[in-house]
This record gives sequence, structure tokens and C-alpha cells, in this order.
Amino acid sequence: MSVTTQDDDSALTAAGNTVYVYEAPVRAWHWINALSIVTLAITGWFIASPLPSVSGEASENFLMGNIRFVHFAAGYVFAIGLLVRLYWAFVGNHHARQLFLLPVTDKNWWAGLLQEIRWYAFLEKYPKKYVGHNPLGHLFMYFAITLSGTFLIVTGFALYGEGAQEGHWSHTLFTSWVIPLFGQSQTVHTWHHLVAWGVVCFVIIHVYTAIREDIMSRQTMISAMIDGKRTFRE
Repeated sequence: MSVTTQDDDSALTAAGNTVYVYEAPVRAWHWINALSIVTLAITGWFIASPLPSVSGEASENFLMGNIRFVHFAAGYVFAIGLLVRLYWAFVGNHHARQLFLLPVTDKNWWAGLLQEIRWYAFLEKYPKKYVGHNPLGHLFMYFAITLSGTFLIVTGFALYGEGAQEGHWSHTLFTSWVIPLFGQSQTVHTWHHLVAWGVVCFVIIHVYTAIREDIMSRQTMISAMIDGKRTFRE
């Protein structure tokens, strides 16, 4: 089984190698980002499907308002985190840049992508190990976090600015052009909701594949996001 880096650095073939991959800022962002996505998903569910009623006088309850507040706060964390992560792509190691770049002109990357599809479909006997993200994981991360995440930030702040009204920074930067672009507010809501479900599906698949690779491909996947090191086991 071969072990290569995503950008064709020198190959590592001996089992037992340990490579430092994910720097501390990347690992911190990963877990903060995961927490914000879970929070956004749960609160978003209740925003889309509000509770039918709450006990007591309406004047004594602000349950949905609190849920929306938590959703907006998590949205701020998610947005700021992605901006910080973009900054680290410029100053961090080459693995930190994978999230924002797809090597679509690299024939080896496409060949690796097809090989990974076969591996996950149980059509390959042995995996090709990568120090960074494998091509299929790289592709999913790019679409689910970079593209979908950016879309959710833009549409989310457009909806937020609609409630904040004219004069608020979110209305000026996002609402003023996003809602006219989609035609109406409800259309923005619908697309925001659909793409959010796509990210939820990605998270489920991401957790499954991380556990699967940790076991089947004999390399540390989960602990690599704790100490930053990937070890290729016997």
C-alpha cells in the first residue's frame, strides 16, 4: 500500500510512520466549526418547524426568540471561523490550503478520486493512503464547507439583515442584493434550508468515513484532529 501526500511530496511507504499534518489553529477551527454546525442544525430545525405552543402567558415566554438568538450567534461563530480559516490557509502549511483549492488540472488527483470511489464502494482491496485529505474527502470538504458554507453565510446574513432592517450592516452588505437576486425572501429561506440539509448529510457521512478509515485503512483519522499527527499502522 502506498502513502503519498496530496501534492506529491516524497512518498512514505513504511508502516509505522507518523506525520504532523494539522496545525493547532486548524484543529481548533475543526472542533469549533463542528459545534457551531450542530448548534445551527438543531436551532434551524426549530426555526423551520416551530414548536406548536408553550405553556403560560405569551408575554412571559420568549422561547423561539431565544432559539433564533442562539442560531444567529452560532452563525456569527461559523462565519468568523471560516474567515480565520481562510487566513490560515495563507500562513499555515500546505495541508491548510486544501480546503480552499481543488487541483482539477492534476490527472493524478482525478485518478485518485476514482480509486477512492471504488474503495468506498468496497471494490478495492487496499486503500491508497494520503497524509492529507484523500481526493474524495477533499472534494466533499470543498463543496460542503467552502462553497456550501459560504452560501449559508451569505443567505443567512441576508435573512438576518431583513429583520434588522435598513441601516444595519447585514442589510447593507447582504440583504440589499441577495433577496432581489433570488426574487423574494421565501426563496432565500428555501435555498438556505435545502443547502443546510446538504451540510447535515455531509456531517453524517464525514463521521462515518472517518471512523471507517481509522479501522479499515489502518491510519489515525480521528486522533489526527486532536494531536495533529497521522500515524500509518501495520
